[in-house]
Amino acid sequence: MGESKDRDATGQRADLLYRTRQSKPANLLRRLRAYADDVWRFATDHQVPFTHNLAEQAVRMPKVKQKISGGLRTKKGADTFCTVRSYLTTMHKQQTNLFHALILTFQGKTPQPRFA
Repeated sequence: MGESKDRDATGQRADLLYRTRQSKPANLLRRLRAYADDVWRFATDHQVPFTHNLAEQAVRMPKVKQKISGGLRTKKGADTFCTVRSYLTTMHKQQTNLFHALILTFQGKTPQPRFA
Protein backbone atom coordinates (compact mmCIF):
# COMPACT_ATOMS: atom_id res chain seq x y z
CA MET A 1 0.00 0.00 0.00
CA GLY A 2 1.02 3.66 0.15
CA GLU A 3 3.64 4.94 2.49
CA SER A 4 2.77 6.46 5.86
CA LYS A 5 2.21 10.22 5.74
CA ASP A 6 2.70 12.77 8.54
CA ARG A 7 -0.57 13.75 10.21
CA ASP A 8 -1.59 16.80 12.20
CA ALA A 9 -3.32 16.79 15.60
CA THR A 10 -6.74 16.08 14.05
CA GLY A 11 -5.45 13.08 12.10
CA GLN A 12 -5.52 14.89 8.75
CA ARG A 13 -2.64 14.21 6.41
CA ALA A 14 -0.41 17.28 6.45
CA ASP A 15 0.08 17.24 2.66
CA LEU A 16 -3.70 17.42 2.11
CA LEU A 17 -4.46 20.29 4.49
CA TYR A 18 -3.73 23.15 2.15
CA ARG A 19 -4.49 21.67 -1.25
CA THR A 20 -7.08 23.18 -3.56
CA ARG A 21 -10.24 21.10 -3.80
CA GLN A 22 -10.18 18.99 -6.97
CA SER A 23 -13.01 17.56 -9.05
CA LYS A 24 -14.11 13.96 -8.46
CA PRO A 25 -12.53 12.76 -11.74
CA ALA A 26 -9.24 14.47 -10.84
CA ASN A 27 -9.28 12.86 -7.38
CA LEU A 28 -10.01 9.45 -8.92
CA LEU A 29 -7.16 9.83 -11.41
CA ARG A 30 -4.77 10.86 -8.60
CA ARG A 31 -5.75 7.82 -6.50
CA LEU A 32 -5.47 5.46 -9.48
CA ARG A 33 -1.96 6.72 -10.16
CA ALA A 34 -0.94 6.58 -6.49
CA TYR A 35 -2.26 3.05 -5.99
CA ALA A 36 -1.70 1.62 -9.48
CA ASP A 37 0.03 -1.51 -8.15
CA ASP A 38 -2.94 -2.27 -5.90
CA VAL A 39 -5.57 -1.40 -8.52
CA TRP A 40 -4.04 -3.72 -11.11
CA ARG A 41 -2.92 -6.49 -8.72
CA PHE A 42 -5.58 -8.88 -10.09
CA ALA A 43 -3.79 -8.79 -13.48
CA THR A 44 -0.48 -10.06 -12.09
CA ASP A 45 -1.61 -12.16 -9.09
CA HIS A 46 -4.19 -14.70 -10.23
CA GLN A 47 -5.23 -15.43 -6.64
CA VAL A 48 -6.69 -11.92 -6.38
CA PRO A 49 -10.25 -11.81 -7.77
CA PHE A 50 -11.11 -9.31 -10.50
CA THR A 51 -13.94 -7.86 -8.40
CA HIS A 52 -15.09 -7.98 -4.80
CA ASN A 53 -18.55 -9.17 -5.86
CA LEU A 54 -18.29 -12.36 -3.78
CA ALA A 55 -17.88 -10.28 -0.64
CA GLU A 56 -20.78 -8.04 -1.66
CA GLN A 57 -22.99 -11.03 -2.46
CA ALA A 58 -22.28 -12.58 0.94
CA VAL A 59 -23.60 -9.45 2.64
CA ARG A 60 -26.51 -8.77 0.26
CA MET A 61 -28.98 -11.44 1.45
CA PRO A 62 -28.89 -10.52 5.17
CA LYS A 63 -29.30 -6.85 4.18
CA VAL A 64 -32.31 -7.66 1.97
CA LYS A 65 -33.85 -9.71 4.77
CA GLN A 66 -33.23 -6.82 7.17
CA LYS A 67 -34.94 -4.35 4.81
CA ILE A 68 -37.95 -6.58 4.11
CA SER A 69 -38.66 -7.84 7.60
CA GLY A 70 -37.20 -4.93 9.54
CA GLY A 71 -34.33 -7.04 10.83
CA LEU A 72 -33.82 -10.32 12.55
CA ARG A 73 -35.54 -10.54 15.93
CA THR A 74 -32.78 -12.16 17.98
CA LYS A 75 -29.02 -12.59 17.81
CA LYS A 76 -29.53 -16.37 17.78
CA GLY A 77 -31.91 -16.03 14.82
CA ALA A 78 -29.40 -13.85 12.97
CA ASP A 79 -26.59 -16.33 13.69
CA THR A 80 -28.74 -19.24 12.49
CA PHE A 81 -29.74 -17.39 9.31
CA CYS A 82 -26.10 -16.52 8.54
CA THR A 83 -24.93 -20.10 9.25
CA VAL A 84 -27.52 -21.62 6.92
CA ARG A 85 -26.87 -18.98 4.26
CA SER A 86 -23.10 -19.49 4.49
CA TYR A 87 -23.47 -23.28 4.22
CA LEU A 88 -25.73 -23.04 1.17
CA THR A 89 -23.44 -20.49 -0.50
CA THR A 90 -20.43 -22.76 0.04
CA MET A 91 -22.27 -25.79 -1.32
CA HIS A 92 -23.44 -23.76 -4.34
CA LYS A 93 -19.86 -22.66 -5.10
CA GLN A 94 -18.88 -26.34 -5.06
CA GLN A 95 -21.62 -27.10 -7.64
CA THR A 96 -23.67 -29.19 -5.20
CA ASN A 97 -27.41 -29.60 -5.81
CA LEU A 98 -28.80 -27.46 -2.99
CA PHE A 99 -32.21 -29.12 -2.94
CA HIS A 100 -30.57 -32.53 -2.57
CA ALA A 101 -28.24 -31.17 0.13
CA LEU A 102 -31.23 -29.81 2.08
CA ILE A 103 -33.12 -33.12 1.78
CA LEU A 104 -30.08 -35.01 3.10
CA THR A 105 -29.68 -32.46 5.89
CA PHE A 106 -33.27 -32.94 7.05
CA GLN A 107 -32.69 -36.71 6.95
CA GLY A 108 -29.74 -36.24 9.30
CA LYS A 109 -27.06 -36.93 6.64
CA THR A 110 -25.71 -33.41 6.14
CA PRO A 111 -23.31 -33.27 3.16
CA GLN A 112 -20.05 -31.64 4.20
CA PRO A 113 -18.31 -29.09 1.99
CA ARG A 114 -14.92 -29.95 0.53
CA PHE A 115 -12.04 -27.98 1.98
CA ALA A 116 -8.99 -27.13 -0.10
